Amino acid sequence: MENEEIDTPLRGRRILIVEDEADLAWVERFNLETEGYEVEVAPEGRTAIEALDTFAPHLMVLDVMLPQVDGWAVLAKTRELPDERRPKVILVSALAGVGDKARAERLGMGSFLAKPFDMDDLVRLVGEALDAA
Repeated sequence: MENEEIDTPLRGRRILIVEDEADLAWVERFNLETEGYEVEVAPEGRTAIEALDTFAPHLMVLDVMLPQVDGWAVLAKTRELPDERRPKVILVSALAGVGDKARAERLGMGSFLAKPFDMDDLVRLVGEALDAA
C-alpha cells in the first residue's frame, strides 16, 4: 500500500508574514507552520508586494511600521487585486489608536492585533480568518 499524505483543511493555505523584526517573524512563522500552514516571510513592503504575485497568499499578517514601503501601502496594493486573489489581512502594529483602526478598516483590513500580542491570539485569528474564507 502506498504512503499517502493525509489531506487536512490547512494543507495549501498560504500565509505571508510581513514583519521587519526578524525574531518576531521567526516566532510567528514557527507557530503557524506548527499549525500546518505554508508560510513565507517578507521583511519589508516591497518584498511583500512582490509576494502577492509570486506566493499568492490566502492570508497576510502585516506589520504597519516597515522600512521603505510601509504596511499601509502594502494594504492599499491588496485592494488592487481581483477579489479571488485578495488575501485576508491581519494587521499587526504597535500603533493601536482609534484612527489607525479606522484607516485599516477603510483599506479592507480583516483584524487588528496590537503589539505586543500573545502568539495564541495570532494563531486563533488566523484560523478564524481562514475558516471564514
